[in-house]
Amino acid sequence: MKNISKYKIDNSILIVLIVFALISIISIWSAQQLLGPNFNDLYIKQIMWFGIGFVLAYFIMFIGNNFFLKNYKLLYIIGVLSLILVLIFGKEINYAKCWFVIPGIGNVQPSEFMKIILIITLANVINKFHEDNFNPTLKQEFFFLIKIFIIVFIPSILTFLQPDTGVVLIYLLITVIMLFVSGVRYRWFFILIALLTVTVGTVLLIYFINTDLFIKIFGTDFFLRVDRLLDWSSGSGFQLEKGMTAIGSSGLFGHGIGNTPIYFPEPQTDFIFAVFTSNFGIIGAILLIGLIIFFDVKLILIAMNSSKNINKYIISGIIGMLIYQQFQNIGMTLGLMPITGITLPFISYGGSSLLSYMIMVGIIFNISNDTLRYRN
Repeated sequence: MKNISKYKIDNSILIVLIVFALISIISIWSAQQLLGPNFNDLYIKQIMWFGIGFVLAYFIMFIGNNFFLKNYKLLYIIGVLSLILVLIFGKEINYAKCWFVIPGIGNVQPSEFMKIILIITLANVINKFHEDNFNPTLKQEFFFLIKIFIIVFIPSILTFLQPDTGVVLIYLLITVIMLFVSGVRYRWFFILIALLTVTVGTVLLIYFINTDLFIKIFGTDFFLRVDRLLDWSSGSGFQLEKGMTAIGSSGLFGHGIGNTPIYFPEPQTDFIFAVFTSNFGIIGAILLIGLIIFFDVKLILIAMNSSKNINKYIISGIIGMLIYQQFQNIGMTLGLMPITGITLPFISYGGSSLLSYMIMVGIIFNISNDTLRYRN
């Protein structure tokens, strides 16, 4: 038997994360050229967040995944309470109350951490159900799905009220993918698709036929969110047009580091991919997308090689979340998807989001290490 260190990590994943960090810091430094003087230290803050993130990932490896798995109920309660408190005491930014403002630290977004809490909670509930019910009946699965619905509904409605529709979609996607991987009957997914089709169809029908009735039923805020989601199909909008122009003008090798000649809003977060492509061109964009795909495939392989079902559920939730955010962020930058404010994992600026990803990295390293121990 080979001697495997307790804290052994997958070097290929670590190298990709370091490259992500370099790309993020360079892109954010370049994005600062489009922002005012109040944002001149963003890249320094991102360096700090990455430093804290790597320490946090190592700490997660030190305490092990069992700590989270055993205390998932407490974590869930803390996550839900944080979502309630942010609605009461959170700072309103761009008509949304999604952040706590902590002096000397910055803005903290509870919904970012709720994503990983939800993954851990669902993994535990799903795993326990399948351990207790080797061949569950239709009735048993039905009540199990009701329980899952309640677990997901509570943070979803609280996050929707902030409002942050993009994160709510991530909650739902995480749930669907984890349930699919767990092996529940396919008929439930067909029922879900049918219900969603009817619900979305009804909402859109009212939206297009009678605007006043729509606002009366759902409110002005929801009307504006739906209007924003549907507006992307026309390819119009200042942010989208300028972002696509920056990408289109970059050529094969870009304008160079720090040279983003066209202004567009939120270059450090939502449109960080446009900044990177403007600097490094189409070749750089292809290399970044290739690196992202390599990272995702590595996670899929870790899940497939794991001997524990609960590990498969956890990584499937993480993979589903990451792929959706990657596809959504890059897609909306290219005009292929509606602009929803979804950031690009590990690349966009943000302390809360980056720390939540690094917590996931620590969990992934633990699962990868378990797999190495099992094989040996």
